[in-house]
Amino acid sequence: MANKSDAPLDDLMMAMDVVDTLRHEEGQVARELQADERDEAMVERLRKVYTAQGIDVPEHILKAGVEDLKRDRFVYSPPAAGFQRALAMVYISRSIWTKWLVGTATALLIAVAAWYFLVTLPQKRAEEELLARIQALPDTYAELVERIDTLTEDADTEAEANSLADDGQLALSDGKNEAAFKVEEDLREIAAQLQEVFKVQIISREGVPTGIERIPEANPDAKNYYIVVEAIDPDGNILERSILSEENSKLETVDKWGQRVSETIYNAVRRDKMEDGIVQKGALGEKRRGQREIKWRTGVKDGAITQW
Repeated sequence: MANKSDAPLDDLMMAMDVVDTLRHEEGQVARELQADERDEAMVERLRKVYTAQGIDVPEHILKAGVEDLKRDRFVYSPPAAGFQRALAMVYISRSIWTKWLVGTATALLIAVAAWYFLVTLPQKRAEEELLARIQALPDTYAELVERIDTLTEDADTEAEANSLADDGQLALSDGKNEAAFKVEEDLREIAAQLQEVFKVQIISREGVPTGIERIPEANPDAKNYYIVVEAIDPDGNILERSILSEENSKLETVDKWGQRVSETIYNAVRRDKMEDGIVQKGALGEKRRGQREIKWRTGVKDGAITQW
């Protein structure tokens, strides 16, 4: 059974309409009447309004509407601010802040992953490779010294290699990694020098001078003589060499250079070329396997130039 307080649906709808009408009429009634006369006047005005519309509204509905207006019934009042309301607002706006949260989390994840793969991981690998190289240096020294001993019978070169290896071991024990790596570089350079095989050939082709004369700035009364040469390996390939120019003290990597010679060799090469345009005795020096220096013809001097 329904409670006595439960109003029929038609009465409830009518009461809501009455209250709505009262809200529109209340301002005018309040201006026209005193407070003690307002209720009766409002009921009377409502009766006229509904009668004019052909609607028969019971007296108790009209009076109830006036009372409901006083209690602000059927008026939505937003909940007061508080923790529960804040939670409700968070839930209602979840479609907005979840997108922002997901976007932020995704960007953060991408940034962290990029930092790891582009910075942290390469740095870690580099450190691991460096540590592995340092740990392998003693074995590397031993291997290079053995290679040098195999390539040469020169006692001075072998002694130099062993001394360098000892210096490297000492640098490692002192934690001087750069010095230890420099020892490895020097040993490899010695081994590479010993393995080189080539001839220093005089150039006599068109477009390249065979001989060059120079008057040194330090001694205008003297004259220096140079023969233009290139290094040729057993397969006929032209090799690049690091040559220190005595004119500007610059070390340059070149495929031809002017080697300083005596006036006697210079004149002999010039006569040789003048006979038929070809230098018959074309070799000025030879680099043999197991030797570190070039074996020059008699009359070749120290000093070279790289420009003319």
